[in-house]
Amino acid sequence: MKIKGIRWWMVSLVAAGLIINYLARNTLSVAAPSLMKDLGITTEQYAHVVVAWQLCYAFMQPVAGYLLDTVGTKIGFVAFALAWSLACAAAAWSTGWRSLAFFRGLLGVAEAAGIPAGVKATSEWFPAKERSVAIGWFNIGSSIGALLAPPLVVWALMHGEWQLAFVLVGAAGIVWCVLWMALYKHPRKQKLLGDAERDYILSGQEAMHSDASAATRRSWFAMLGSRDFWAIGIPRILSEPAWQTFNAWIPLYMMTERHMNLKEVAMFAWMPFLAADIGCVLGGYLSPLFHKYAKVSLFTSRKMVFVVGALCMIGPACVGLVASPYAAIALLCVGGFAHQTLSGALYAITSDMFGKNEVATATGMGGMAGYLGAAAFTALFGVLVTQVGYSPLFVVLAVFDIIAAGVVCLLAKSADRTPELNWAGADAAAK
Repeated sequence: MKIKGIRWWMVSLVAAGLIINYLARNTLSVAAPSLMKDLGITTEQYAHVVVAWQLCYAFMQPVAGYLLDTVGTKIGFVAFALAWSLACAAAAWSTGWRSLAFFRGLLGVAEAAGIPAGVKATSEWFPAKERSVAIGWFNIGSSIGALLAPPLVVWALMHGEWQLAFVLVGAAGIVWCVLWMALYKHPRKQKLLGDAERDYILSGQEAMHSDASAATRRSWFAMLGSRDFWAIGIPRILSEPAWQTFNAWIPLYMMTERHMNLKEVAMFAWMPFLAADIGCVLGGYLSPLFHKYAKVSLFTSRKMVFVVGALCMIGPACVGLVASPYAAIALLCVGGFAHQTLSGALYAITSDMFGKNEVATATGMGGMAGYLGAAAFTALFGVLVTQVGYSPLFVVLAVFDIIAAGVVCLLAKSADRTPELNWAGADAAAK
C-alpha cells in the first residue's frame, strides 16, 4: 500500500513533535504563580530556574545538531524527544527551586534538538522548491505550543495541581516517540512512499542532500571560520531578541503600559502568536511564489522573504505612536507575523547552504548564537525598560532585523547549489 503525498504527513509528524517541545517549555511560565507559591520560590529564584533552561538550551544546540548529523534524524530526534518528555514530567516532583532548576536544565539540554531535527527532516523529505513551505508548516509548532500551554495548565489546576500539567505533557511526548519510531523513515527506505513521489523528492534535491559522495562534514571550528556560518549566525543573533521579547514581555507591556486587566490580557495576549502561525505558513509559500513570478533563483527568493519579514518589523516599531491599546496589539501581531516569516526563511537558507551531514549542526550553532544574543538583549531590556520605556526598544528590535536582512543579502551565497526546478514537474503523483 502506497500513501500519496506522504511527505506532508512526515512534516505533520515533525510539527506535532515541535508542539510538544514548546508545550514543555511554556508550561512553566503559565504554572509559575501556583508553582512558586506551593514551593516557596521567590522571583529571584524563579529567574535562576529560567536562566538554567536558557543556558542549557543555548549551549546544547550545536552539540544536539552534531549528534543528529552523526546518528541520523530518526534515532537522534526520538532520543532527545524521550529525554525532554521525561525531564518535563520529572519537574512535577520538584521540592524547591534548585531541583526545579535541575530538571529545567535537563529539559533545555534535550529540547535543543527540536529545531535542528525539524530542519534536517525537511531537507530529507522535500525537494528544494518546497522546503520553505515544509519548514513553515513545522515551525508553527512553536506558536501552537505557546497557544496551548495556558488552557492546559488552567485545566490541570482545575482538576488537580500544577504537577498534572507537567506529567500530561511528558506523557504526550512519550506517545509521540512511539509514533515517530513507527512512522518515520528516510524517503529511500519508506515503503509507503510511491516511486513517483520518491523520484520527485530526490530529483529535486541539491547534490549535497541527495548524493552521499558529495556530502561533506566540517568540524565546528571550521564551520565557525566559514562565511556560510556567519551569513546565518549574525542574522540569528540580531533577529532572535524580537521573538524572545514577544514571548516574555507582551503580557507585562499590556498591563503596565496599556493598562489592561487580567481578563483583557487573556483575551488579547495570544493574538501575536496566532499571527506568528500565519507568518510561518504564509512565509513558507512566499519563497516559491517569488521564485515563480519574480523569475529569481530559489535561493534569492529565500532572501526576499527575509527582507519582507524584516520590513514588517516596522509595524511594532511604531507601537509608541498609537494611543489605542487595540492598535498596539495589532502592531504587535504584525511583529509576530514578521518574525516567524523571516525566521522560517533563515531556516530554509540554512538548509540550502549546508549539506545533509552539516545542516543540523549549522542550525544548532545558529540557534546557540541567536539565544545568546537574545539573552544579552533581555538583560539590557530589563534595565532599560524602566528608564526609556518599551517604545524605543521595539524600534531597536526593528533596526536589528533590518540590519540582519542586509547581512543575509550580502553574505549568504548559494554557489549555484540550489537547482532551478521546472514547476511543471509537480505531477499528480507528487501532490
